[in-house]
Parts: sequence; C-alpha cells; structure tokens
Amino acid sequence: MSNCSEKPAVFFDMDGTLLDLAYDDFIWNELLPVRYAETHGCSLEQSRATLYTFYQQHNHTLNWYSSSFWTAKVGVDVLAMQIEHKHKVALRPYCLELLDYLKSNDYPIWLTTNADCASLAFKLEQMNLKDYFDVIVSSESIGHAKEFVEFWQGLNALHPFNPEQVYFIDDTEKVLNGARAYGIQNLFSIQQPSSGKVARKTCNYPMLHQLTELITHLNQTEVSKQYA
Repeated sequence: MSNCSEKPAVFFDMDGTLLDLAYDDFIWNELLPVRYAETHGCSLEQSRATLYTFYQQHNHTLNWYSSSFWTAKVGVDVLAMQIEHKHKVALRPYCLELLDYLKSNDYPIWLTTNADCASLAFKLEQMNLKDYFDVIVSSESIGHAKEFVEFWQGLNALHPFNPEQVYFIDDTEKVLNGARAYGIQNLFSIQQPSSGKVARKTCNYPMLHQLTELITHLNQTEVSKQYA
C-alpha cells in the first residue's frame, strides 16, 4: 500500500458519496435535454426520449462516464456545459467533517471514481478536495468501470492494497457488487446520494445516512483489533 499507516485505507466514490448527486442529475436529466433539443431542432419531449435511449445503451460502461464520448454522441460539449454550471457542485453533508477526522487520525484516504479525468479534475478544484487524498484514480485511467473486477485488479496493480482490510463507500449497488466480487469486505452504501431525491429505504449493503456514521464502524474495528 502506498501509505505506510497501520490504519485501514478508506476508499471513497465521488459523485453521490462525497458530492451531492443533485448536480449530476441537473446536468444530465434537466440541462442536457434542453441543450440537445436546441442543437438538433427537436422538441424537449423528443430530446428526452432520444437521450433516454442513449443512456440505456451505455449505462454502467466507460462510455457512460466519458465527457468526450457524450460530446461526440450528442453534439453538445458536455464538459463545457458541466464547467459552466460548476457553481452547482456541492458537498454532501458532513463530507469535510469525515475527511478531516480520517486525515487527523492517519487513515489513508483514496478516491476511486468512475468520473472521467476531466470531470474529476474540475470538481476536485471546485471543492478544494484534492489534498485530502493519498491516491486518486479515475476508471478512465484504468480502462474498466468500477462495476467490474478488472477495475479493482488494475487499481491493485497500480496501488497495492489488501481487499480484506480496506473500507469502500459508494452510492451505486452494482459498483459495490464489483468490489465484493474482487474480495473487498467492508462495503457501505449511501442512503441519500442526491439531496433532490428521497432517501433510500432498502439496500443490500449497510447504508450511511450521514457520512460521519462511518467513524463508529472504524472505531468498532479498532476496538475489535485490541481485544483480538
């Protein structure tokens, strides 16, 4: 592992985990349909139907997360559109409180995201988050989305880690399934990834309502080690 701390590394997803997914919902489900309709001279209803078809075709693939792919596919500069509205990017509640706690207690903090490198860069700069992380990896640089075991194999080849020891928090169940298939055991989901939608009631993984709830789980692990 790149960090010599004896504490387990904590892996975070970005959008919907540390950042409020309401921003991405706005970009892809509200703004892009308007821009696509304007660009192609169709109705908003037609635009939404076309984009929905595209989304279904590419969901959970690397293309799904690629700004350059969508720019070519829909004829709208989606990266420029995202940056135009970067003021809407927001942290989820207690994000900084958790990151500050982990940093001050010597937990290695990793960011493992499906966001492409360009989107990742502007969001980290906008939220001033980069210095919190010991490792930052986009699935674009690995060549596989986090939903697949190949991502985790590639990540471990670049930055070795013990999957049985790390913690991983992500808002997408298919991503957590991929991590579990690789052997990561300490998995957590997010109860309310977007402030614009109601909190989830069920999930196949333990859910964090507030990010700082993770501290309790980490402390319990520390106590268990002491008495092992």
